[in-house]
Amino acid sequence: MSYTTEHIRNLALAGHAGAGKTTLLEALLHAGGALATRGEIERGNTVSDFDPAERARGHSIDTAIASIERDGHRITLIDTPGYAEFRGPALAAMDAVETIAVVVNAAHGIEHGTRWVMERARERGLACILVVNRIDAEHVDLPALVQSLRNEFGSQCLPVNLPCAKGRTVADCFFQTGGESDFSAPVHAHQQMLDQIMETDEATMEHYLEEGEESLTPRELHDAFERALREGHLVPICFTSARDNVGIEPLLDLIVRLMPSPAERNPPPFQHLGGEPVEAVPDPSRHVIADVFKVVNDPFVGKLGVFRVYQGTIRRDMQLYVDDARKPFRVAHLFRLQGKEHIEIDEALPGDIAAISRVEELHFDAVLHDAHEDDQLHLAPAPFPNPMFGLAIEPAHKGQEQKMAQALARLAEEDPCFQVENHNELNETVIHGLSDLHLRLMLERMHSRYGVEVVSHTPRVAYRETINGAADGHHRHKKQTGGAGQFGEVTLHVEPLARGEGFRFEDATKGGVIPGQFIPAIEKGVRQALKHGAIAGYPIQDVRVVVTDGKHHPVDSKEVAFVSAGRKAFLDAVSKAHPQVLEPVVALDVSLPEQNVGDVTGGLASRRAHILGTDTLPRGEMAIHAHVPLAELDDYAVQLKSVTGGQGHYVLEFSHYDVVPPTVQKRLMEAWTPQAEAS
Repeated sequence: MSYTTEHIRNLALAGHAGAGKTTLLEALLHAGGALATRGEIERGNTVSDFDPAERARGHSIDTAIASIERDGHRITLIDTPGYAEFRGPALAAMDAVETIAVVVNAAHGIEHGTRWVMERARERGLACILVVNRIDAEHVDLPALVQSLRNEFGSQCLPVNLPCAKGRTVADCFFQTGGESDFSAPVHAHQQMLDQIMETDEATMEHYLEEGEESLTPRELHDAFERALREGHLVPICFTSARDNVGIEPLLDLIVRLMPSPAERNPPPFQHLGGEPVEAVPDPSRHVIADVFKVVNDPFVGKLGVFRVYQGTIRRDMQLYVDDARKPFRVAHLFRLQGKEHIEIDEALPGDIAAISRVEELHFDAVLHDAHEDDQLHLAPAPFPNPMFGLAIEPAHKGQEQKMAQALARLAEEDPCFQVENHNELNETVIHGLSDLHLRLMLERMHSRYGVEVVSHTPRVAYRETINGAADGHHRHKKQTGGAGQFGEVTLHVEPLARGEGFRFEDATKGGVIPGQFIPAIEKGVRQALKHGAIAGYPIQDVRVVVTDGKHHPVDSKEVAFVSAGRKAFLDAVSKAHPQVLEPVVALDVSLPEQNVGDVTGGLASRRAHILGTDTLPRGEMAIHAHVPLAELDDYAVQLKSVTGGQGHYVLEFSHYDVVPPTVQKRLMEAWTPQAEAS
């Protein structure tokens, strides 16, 4: 099929776990002619859940991409995982699309994942549609759900169609306004939506008010609708039952006729290294700009990089650069993805989502381009969750250390929320993720893909250190070994920064007391101390360091001397600046039967939780919102299951770091054995 950028539509299906995203994808692919027979999650034969771990668990773990050709348009759909543990891939996919279809389970209503997706979409300036799925389930109150959506996300949430015949079909409220529905009149819903979208353009509104709706051209209607979507002035509500194909054809028509194309999207947040914004223009004739949002490492196929083209046209056999690489690579193969299938194509236009393989330099968020003026270009980073759970691991069999390191590096390339840290002083490898389940899954993948088995230790909490006061530190490094010696003397000042500000280093020396070429060495020494901690062995954060004075020797001063002097002067200052240990605090949302609220809140209080409030949920359930130190949640899943008879569940998200109680700080300090350092 031949098409242009204006005929491309890209949507991510997102929302809470269990909303029906994968089933909705199957229904859309089948209705669009891309599937002869629909797959089923229970049978493990869906297009998107093709990973063995996904089939075994019955839910999505990673994003999957598939497309449909309809009415001269190419619709690319990205199925994203709903569980909080796998939000890294979901967030990465959001920047590759113009529209987020937020899928809501009609029987469960607004859930934590619904709110989270809506917040992220608004942060990135993406168009949103709310897809209320499973509308034919028993005992659903759809009018109440629509009101809840409007109360939660704003009055701009308006039905674009309405359920009929107890959810067995839907009535259009935009193009065809006749007939009745299970609630509200389609003509009334149509008028509400028309009034809403007319507010985005004064000229169109004036035309509409003076001459009526009949005078508006299809182009004017489309432009007004699309503009309202991009500006967040309209969030259409669509009704479906994906399992029974209800509302699927109308949803496809809506996507083709009214959703924004890549030529109409809000500008993607590209910027140069210094932060200067850069506009990527969806023009196929300009130089190439594309961003890699997904990496897959297959032991047999090799590395696959999935990217979105924002500008220019990528063709087979052309030369491209990765980031600021001096040497280009040749695009030997160019693919369109259909689940696990790789379909070879000749070119990818602005707005296309495509893939290339066997290019080792590819990594998540890499920018592909064909002009050196874009060497320092990148997308503004997405707000990924902080990986708080840690697990110390080592190979189960001797001699597999290198193989394990390579496998971990491959896995870290695929998930921006999976990190690997090597503690050389402890001879320990620690992996960090969003939950214990997240880490266990990554270890399963390492075993199944790369044949590496590991043993793990108790999950480590990602504590941090900081200071609560200002102080000065000093150290003179002097070493004589017969020949040329080592000399460097540093005086510096430390003071705390606001929580979350990180680290700031400044040089305030005067008169050349320390030559300029040694200042970076001092910073290097300070950063070494930041990494390894000062009182309990955890990274130090939220500190400002100012080098105020020092001395050098014209012969004996060397970089290594000032690295050592900078590190020890910094540790000297920290020891006087009231050092503190910080612990990660998470936002915990617990859903549970109403009768168990007292027991659960009592249990949380014993874990040093701060209860923020409660909400009433459908079906006699309650939601408890709290801030809890992560260290207190080690066995919380077991306790919650016991208290609620298996009916309670929770999600958590990093909130902030806070000071640990004195007893905890004392215990952590006593357990730390500092690395021996040469003087």
